Amino acid sequence: MSHKNYPTPHINASPEDFAKTVLMPGDPLRSKFIAETYLEQPIMVNNVRGIHGYTGYYKGKRVSVMASGMGMPSIGIYSYELFNFFGVDNIIRVGTAGGINTAVKVRDIVIAMGACTNSGYASQYGLPGSFAPIASYGLMKSAIEKAEKMGASYHVGNCLSSDTFYSDDATATEKWSKMGVLCVEMEAAALYMNAARSGKNALGIFTVSDHIITGEATSAEERQTSFTQMMEIALETAIECD
Repeated sequence: MSHKNYPTPHINASPEDFAKTVLMPGDPLRSKFIAETYLEQPIMVNNVRGIHGYTGYYKGKRVSVMASGMGMPSIGIYSYELFNFFGVDNIIRVGTAGGINTAVKVRDIVIAMGACTNSGYASQYGLPGSFAPIASYGLMKSAIEKAEKMGASYHVGNCLSSDTFYSDDATATEKWSKMGVLCVEMEAAALYMNAARSGKNALGIFTVSDHIITGEATSAEERQTSFTQMMEIALETAIECD
């Protein structure tokens, strides 16, 4: 790892500022909430463009948390730099998602085994076909065990990482739902691809904050601070990482 690669225009830090495992919510305020609620001795290690990053200790193990912003281009930048310039080995995305399948309910947790996408992110690799972005098995297995132990209402399956929040195709949700996709969010596919290309590990854990089919929804404040079971599953998973 060359020292010329950091700090970057997006992360004003050094590799030693980060733990080997980083929790990555989209919202900077959720990053702040996790650090202040769960970490002992949290230190802010990045605040470029208001993207809060912290490192501290959870149950005696060093853990970092840093926001990704919204969308695949944004998490693509931050996860790439953490994996390739800052020595991070594991990134666990902790975010919200919209339910698009009647199997999931609002406030349920989805552990994303795979991430379908309508994005062209994989085109950069010049592959002779379609790439299937998947979670790292070790992280996923650990998260499932933690969710089971906590008695969480959780599901394991496919999510959709969408490049569009407001789609011009009114039938898009129905098309993905008929293939068993559980929820839609905007980041996991790029994270999974960056991890695969970097030889690192990634996992997405989501709380269903609203349901596109039923119309049920949670408030912005709930999305920022109250989805604690998802955060705890991620933290318990993080401290098991080598």
